[in-house]
Amino acid sequence: MKLLFDQNLPPKLVNRLADLFPGSSQAQSIRLDCASDDQIWEYARLNGFAIVTKDEVEAAFRARFADIEAFEKDLSVGTLVLS
Repeated sequence: MKLLFDQNLPPKLVNRLADLFPGSSQAQSIRLDCASDDQIWEYARLNGFAIVTKDEVEAAFRARFADIEAFEKDLSVGTLVLS
């Protein structure tokens, strides 16, 4: 699964989570930092990204990696909420 980190998240997350989510990117690095939410959603859809918009997510992703993998494989589920 590739993640697209929204502009409110630090670009360093791409490198810090590359071992778990290779191919991820951040909005600024692909010139979407001034894009509308609709443009970001469309880019993510067309390029196979899941959008990440919450601050301080690295620990949550590491702790819930098994749940994220299961979500990716379950085509009957459209949304995953990590709390």
